[in-house]
Parts: sequence; structure tokens; C-alpha cells
Amino acid sequence: MAYRLGVDVGGTFTDLFLVSDSNGGAQYRVKTPSTPTDPSQGVLNGVTRICEEAGIEAADLRNILHGTTVATNAVLESKGARVGLITTTGFKQILHLARSQTPGPLAGWIIMIKPDPPASLADTREAVERMDARGATITPVDETQVEEIVRDLVESGVESLTVGLINSYVNPAHEEQIGAIVERLYPGFPVTLSAHVLPEFREYERTLTACMNSYVRPKVADYVGHLQTELQNVGATAEVNILRSDAGLMTTAEATRNPIYGILSGPSGGVAGGLYVARKAGFENILTFDMGGTSTDVALCQNGEPTIGRETSIGHFRIKVPSVNVHTVGAGGGSIAHVPELTKALRVGPQSAGADPGPAAYGRGGTEPTVTDANVVLGHLPPQLLGGEMQLDVEAARASVQAVADAMGLGSVEEAAEGILAIVNENMAGALRLVSVQRGHDPREFALVAYGGAGPLHANAVAEIMGSFPVLVPPAPGLLCAIGDLVADFRDEFAQTYIRVLPDAEPEEVASILEGLGERAQAFLDGEGIEVDRQQIAYTADMRYHRQGYEIPVTIDPDDVRANGLDDLDERFDTLHEQLYGFRMHDTLSEIVNLRAVGSGAVPKPELPVGQVGGADASAAVTDEHAITFKGEQVPTKIYDRAKLAPGMRFDGPAIVTEFDSTTVVLPGYSGEVDVNYNILINPKT
Repeated sequence: MAYRLGVDVGGTFTDLFLVSDSNGGAQYRVKTPSTPTDPSQGVLNGVTRICEEAGIEAADLRNILHGTTVATNAVLESKGARVGLITTTGFKQILHLARSQTPGPLAGWIIMIKPDPPASLADTREAVERMDARGATITPVDETQVEEIVRDLVESGVESLTVGLINSYVNPAHEEQIGAIVERLYPGFPVTLSAHVLPEFREYERTLTACMNSYVRPKVADYVGHLQTELQNVGATAEVNILRSDAGLMTTAEATRNPIYGILSGPSGGVAGGLYVARKAGFENILTFDMGGTSTDVALCQNGEPTIGRETSIGHFRIKVPSVNVHTVGAGGGSIAHVPELTKALRVGPQSAGADPGPAAYGRGGTEPTVTDANVVLGHLPPQLLGGEMQLDVEAARASVQAVADAMGLGSVEEAAEGILAIVNENMAGALRLVSVQRGHDPREFALVAYGGAGPLHANAVAEIMGSFPVLVPPAPGLLCAIGDLVADFRDEFAQTYIRVLPDAEPEEVASILEGLGERAQAFLDGEGIEVDRQQIAYTADMRYHRQGYEIPVTIDPDDVRANGLDDLDERFDTLHEQLYGFRMHDTLSEIVNLRAVGSGAVPKPELPVGQVGGADASAAVTDEHAITFKGEQVPTKIYDRAKLAPGMRFDGPAIVTEFDSTTVVLPGYSGEVDVNYNILINPKT
């Protein structure tokens, strides 16, 4: 028998979901503590455990699909490689000139501390070469001079190199020539060519993205190589694929060469999993709500598809890679509550207790009050986690939250705990507004899919703020990111810059470029061994109003362009622009900027359990009843065992639903119902 394994590494826990390709599609779930100093160790611990539970050998694993935050953490923690940059003569300061945008209000530039770019001026060299804007050589590469600067950089101690030349997006020949020189002088030395990573115009963004790729490349390569070696040591010979930021899959070879494509690997798995279960439940428009131990990731999916952006923010930098439009806030179960001495105003996060020492309730030496501790104090979180494997220290949680109550002069520890939850819920609702309201969407038209270890604890309260119902809590919500790894398809993009106002764009030329990009996408899918009936190629045009600086992707079809021209493209762009920004410009021409082909190859999806709808009485699932605090009052609350909840069962809040990897809170005034897919749907009482 062959098995497929999804693995997601979070800041607090490593989640694994195993599914059999035969044996009736048997499924197994494991959740183990993450090991931040060496994430691969947490993965190996989980692989060993889940194989033991399934009664199989590691050699029985056919595929391992892996979402990882190694690249993300390297950037956020400033622990990447020392990068050398080779650029065109006269462009040495490209990363330092950057863009003129500054964070914050109008005078934000006064207090802005400009971050150091991934390649310093001391590690930047200018190559004698020049290509014009049409890709013709003005000055050929001076190979002797390039050899000198390459030797100078490598011998100075840089750990990776980036080649980012002016106009290389039109013609990458000079970059490839310099790359060949590096390989000849230092075989195997990691080199990133900007035209291979981002073959699009805008020199700063292309150079920054390529340098970021070089910045995280050695660390990701070490991690992937070490993980594969350790897996082989335990007998696993499975093919390992890494999740991309756009919720697609890539090989380990591609992840090692271009790890920047997986900079948001972890969060994108959750979006893929959330969308998969939501579509099965009949919801095409959803907001995903992934609350873990360290942070909360939110995203918007419309018409059954994730929203893919061409730019994402990591730390202080905006990097141009295709990625799910995920917004992250420092609000998780481990987020620390504190009361600044100056203001005496309660704050929650972004600092986190993480996995070690973790919240005070974990009993690992943590003493600072966290969101998890507040949930324990109020009774929203039971005193055992992970099916009884992890006992919580209720008294330690109360002592930590009492410090907040004392600092604010509150009358009870419960009042302080409710204050902590109110603030963190509003912080997370703010993140949801960014991906919905600020992008022209009414959140009341979207269901809220809650997952992550802490998501179902807070989802009802956050949905109450947003008006997003129903709240959908899938089975094993703490492991949904690992399920997302299993349902992700192979995916890659192929783009070419083509800047024309629509009246000047030739339909035949546009169609020919799209078809050429489509052939490259087809070759990628064939190379991955994707069967023809599982292949799909989609086309888009990045568009803007003439002289604007921001683009919107618009779907396009080469056959339609040949038959009907580009007039329909203009109207569809106007409509999208009006939806996003509230207006359209009648006297300004629309402009194509980039053309793009996206190749995707479907992989077999796990069949999640489906049941028959039965009676509405859920009393058989009640395991306990005791008073729990809601809005300052002790309210009798039933505790339900999710494993005993069957399709059709209904129950009114307040209620607590416990399961192996998460806890769901249904507030007073709301009710829960189990659908045929064993999801809990929470709605206001009618």
C-alpha cells in the first residue's frame, strides 16, 4: 500500500496528516511540538509517530507534501546569508534608492528607520556590460573584469551571489553569461539570476526579489538537504514536494534553487485546505481564519478560488512573487498580554511565548500572561490538550493573568482575561477587514472558515464583529494546513513584460506571446509527469490605467483575443478597478503591462469522511456541564465530545466542543449544526 503525507511546520506545533491511496482511504493525524532550533527534528518525530500509529514503515510513504516557514523565519529574524550583488555599471545603489514610499502617516519618513537591504553596498559590484530596453547589447560583458569582481566577492566571504542587470527581463543573455563565469570559477556556488526569478520590468523589485532569494537560499538548501537525509535514515524514500506561496507544489530541487517562491509556504497550505473543505460544504466565497500559537493568517477566496497577488510583504520588504493574498498579524494563542507603565492600557502581542517556554498554562516555565492563559482562566479551554497528552496548569494561568488584573486595577482575574480576548479578537477582525472591506468586498457575504489550534476558540467572536456567517469549523481544524498540503496542485507561472496601451496592442501579437508562454507551462506540466486530463493552463494580463503604478490581473484567452480582439479586456479591467477602488477612469487609456500563463496540475485529493444526516439531538455527545464565563457572567455550559457529534445534530450556545487538536467555542445566542462532512456550522439563533 502507498501513503501520502502532508506535513505543516508551525511556530508551536508540527501537524501531520496521512492518507492511504488504498485501504479505503484510511486517514491518520498526529500533532507534535515544533522544534524551532531544528525544524526537521519536529518533522522526523511526527513522521515516526504517524507511521507507528498507522502500522506502516516509513518506506511505505509515496509522497511527502511539506509546508515550511524556514524561508519566512530567515527573513523575519534577519538570519539569512551574506549576499553579494553584481549589477550594471552605474546601478550600484539600486537596493538603497528603493521606492519613495514610507510607512505610517504623512510624516512617517521622519521616524522611519530604513531597513538594511539583503545585499550591502560593501558586497555590491558593478559589471561592465549594458543591454538596451529592447534587449540589444550596447556594451558586451567584460569577462576579465567580471572574473575579478566574482573572485573578490567570493573570497571576501559572501555565501551566495545575485546577478541583477538592467533590462535583463527583456534579454537574460548577459546575466546567464555571468552566471556561467561563476560556475566555471566556483562550481556549485549558489547564484541567483534576476531574470530567471522574476522576468518582469521594474529594476528595484526584480533585484530585491532576486537578492531575497539568495538571502534565504543557503538556509533553505541546508534544511531541505538535512530533512531528506534524515528521512532516508529512517527508511523513507518518498518524493518530497514543497508548498509554494501561491498554494501550488514544487520539487525540492526548485525549492533549493528558488526558495523565494515558498516564502509564504506555511500560510498558503491553510488557505488551500480551508478552500477544499468549504467547497465540499457548498461555500464558494470564504474568509479563512488560521489562528495558531504565534500568529493569525487570514485570506479571502472568491468563486472557489484563492486570491493570488503578485507582491507580498515580508518584514520591511515587498517582494514580487506570486502568493496567496494572506495577511498576518501577531495574534496567536501564545501572544503575550502586557500593560505599559506609561499608558496603563492593555496590549496583546505581537510578542509571543512561542512553543518554548510557551504560555504559563503549559507548565514549561513560562510566566507571562498569554491569550491561551486567558482562555484557560475563563474555562473556554479545557485543562487537557492533544487528547489528554498535554495537561494544562490552571493555577499558573490564573497567576499570570492576575498580573494584568493588578496592573490595571481590575476587580477579578476573569475581567482581565475577557479584556485580553476582546483585544485579540478585534486585532484579528482588523486583519480580516484588510483582506475584505479594503479590497471592495462585503464580509457579510462570506463564510468564515476557522482552523489552526486556536482558530475555533475565537472564530464565533470574530464572526460576530465581522458579520461573516456561517462559521465553518472542519474536523481536525488544527491539522487543516497539513491537509492543505495534500490537496495542493503543482503550479508554476510564466510571464513576459509587454507594455502597450490597448489601442496600440496587436491582438495577433498578444495571442502569440500568450501561446508561447502556454507552451512553456505545458512543458513544465509534462516534466512533472502530470497526466493530460489533470493539466490546466490559465492566462492573465496585468493591467493598469496609463501612467498608474499598480496593476490588476485580468483573465484573458488567446483564442478569444484572436477572434474578438481586446475590446472586452478593456471593459473587464474597468469593472475590476471600480470594484477594488470605487471608480473607473473614463478619459484615460487602459494599458497591458505583463502577460502570463499559469500551469497547474491536479493531484489526487483525499476523500474526507461523509455521513448520513440523522436526528438533531446532540445530548449523546455531552460529556460534562459546568459554569463558564461569558461577558462577565458564569453561565451553565455543556461540553461536547466532537468525536460523538454526527451529521444533523444541533446544539445551542453557550457550548464548548473538544477534540484532539482544537477546541470550538459557541457563544450564547448562537447555535451549532453538524453537516454531512462533519463540519460544525455556527450561525446566530433564529
